[in-house]
Amino acid sequence: MSAATLPRRKDLTFEELVLNYGPIELQSPLSKEAFVALAERHPDFRMEREPDGFVTVMSPVKKGSGKREFNLSGHFFMWHYKTRLGEFYSPSTGFDLPDGASKSPDVAWVSPENPQVASMPGDEEKFVQIVPDFVAEVRSGTDRLAKLQRKMKNTWMKNGVRLAWLIDPYDEKVYIYREGQQEPEIITGFHGKKLSGEAIMPGFELPLDDMKRQK
Repeated sequence: MSAATLPRRKDLTFEELVLNYGPIELQSPLSKEAFVALAERHPDFRMEREPDGFVTVMSPVKKGSGKREFNLSGHFFMWHYKTRLGEFYSPSTGFDLPDGASKSPDVAWVSPENPQVASMPGDEEKFVQIVPDFVAEVRSGTDRLAKLQRKMKNTWMKNGVRLAWLIDPYDEKVYIYREGQQEPEIITGFHGKKLSGEAIMPGFELPLDDMKRQK
């Protein structure tokens, strides 16, 4: 929901607007410095900034989405615990991308072979200034599928991500984006199917049954 469609109630705080009407899109663009200040002032909300400075503020996810995000992260944690390959980042982590956007995927992984690792700033109090090799996004009840598809293609892949998954538990579809591939591969139906980390994350598998909606 955009800020232009929000009810004109001056008694609502910023937190109440996001919790009751989120996600919201701020009407005026913010500089990178102003965006960072806003994110630090409201750490409970996930925020993303477009290259043109426009910002979207997301409310906390609901029960079903929270469980699916946990299941997703859990499988990656187990693979990482066994292999110790690269670095994973949580959904609340911000990535500063080459096109000027600041984004936070549900899962992000940086390969130990990523050439940007050597030059990545070591300041732990800044957003990650590197393009991850892999990202995964899980659609929540308030997410518009078309907007997420644009984000996968025009943000993650255009900035250099090598493999990306958009998981839609509402239609039971997965959109797999690969480096050098014009259109995503689409997998329909979750029952008994698994996603593979392919050559990017060798040996990793995600059972799609764990990403199903409870009905």
